[in-house]
Amino acid sequence: MSEVLASFLYIHVGLSKIRVDILIWVFGILFVITGLISLVVQIRRHRRLKAELRLLDSLKRHDIEHELVLKAMKLATWRIDARERLITLGSDFRTTLDNYIPMPGTPISKLGDVIAPWDAKRVLQAFDDICSGRVDNMHLQYQMHVSHSDKMYWCEDYATVAERDADGKPLTVIGTSMRIDEQKELELILARNKAEESDRLKTAFLANISHEVRTPLNAIVGFSDILPMAQNEEERAKLVGIIRDSNAKLLRIFDDIVSMSKIEAGNAELTITEFDLNQLLSELASKYAAANTNADLVISAHTAGGFVALKTDRSRLSDILAHFMSNAVKFTEKGSITLGSEQETDGKLRIWVRDTGKGIQKDERGHIFERFVKLDEFAQGTGLGLSICRSLAYSLGGTVGVDSEVGVGSTFWVELPVDR
Repeated sequence: MSEVLASFLYIHVGLSKIRVDILIWVFGILFVITGLISLVVQIRRHRRLKAELRLLDSLKRHDIEHELVLKAMKLATWRIDARERLITLGSDFRTTLDNYIPMPGTPISKLGDVIAPWDAKRVLQAFDDICSGRVDNMHLQYQMHVSHSDKMYWCEDYATVAERDADGKPLTVIGTSMRIDEQKELELILARNKAEESDRLKTAFLANISHEVRTPLNAIVGFSDILPMAQNEEERAKLVGIIRDSNAKLLRIFDDIVSMSKIEAGNAELTITEFDLNQLLSELASKYAAANTNADLVISAHTAGGFVALKTDRSRLSDILAHFMSNAVKFTEKGSITLGSEQETDGKLRIWVRDTGKGIQKDERGHIFERFVKLDEFAQGTGLGLSICRSLAYSLGGTVGVDSEVGVGSTFWVELPVDR
């Protein structure tokens, strides 16, 4: 072809052979360049087509996943034209058949006709807030009328602004709705159970308190009446001792009640200080040893470690250990009661009260820190002490527990973080 073109140019156009050769080379180069450009365009078009196909496939998968989520959650989707305040339902995967389904382009104000009267104003205000741009997201729970019925059902909505204009004003709001009747029924059941449990605890509290208060109070009144009739100083001193012990028991009962009330109300503030733990243990041991009248019982503190610095609320820790000590004294007839502490491998400090009392059955240990639990109904006490210990320990970032063996003794302990 190049020879034919050369002959034509040489004979008819009158170009010299050199110029003809040059033109042929130019045409050849242009032809190659044109072919390369065409090839590059085709390759790019093919790549773009493949990318579009991949995007289309991804969108299909996304739509399938989106639909699957809607089905699993039993949701209905909707969108609102924020300027016109018109709502249109999208997909609806709610399984019940009595749901309210608005016509496309229904004014939001019309929702007030199907929403429960006590919820309508709040719900319409929330829709107005998000359409006006005062809020970006919305979460509502409310009741709606069942069509042609006096029944109600619970609805929960989530919504967010999906599109805005150049000034930042909402153009489109998208949201979801779901039925939450079962959730509300469960909440009612839980609330009822909680109220019944509260009534049970209140009844148990009143029963325990009336008995526990009456016992020392009767002793105080009774022995106070016969105190003037004492024949000698020894008898008088004995009666005074009984009255003093009953006063202490009565004060301890009211202290437990006040402590529990403060914990429940959240009014008890922490006072964090650093102090010597062994000094606290020695003081508690000396206090209970001085009040001990049982010759077969030895009360002491194990403080071989010397100075042990602890940073926490000293008063609360002292209250926990005092309850442990009172229980140990109450249920230990002979042997020993020892206070001590040891460093745990997980960075916590365990402080314990170990006794040689009658011990606790294995199946009873899990309930001993609950309120109003008394393993021995004949023993004096409200059943609040160990529950108070658990609450106080939680407030300090710690935990309480017990290790026990029937006939051998028990070790009540509290574990506290050492970095407080």
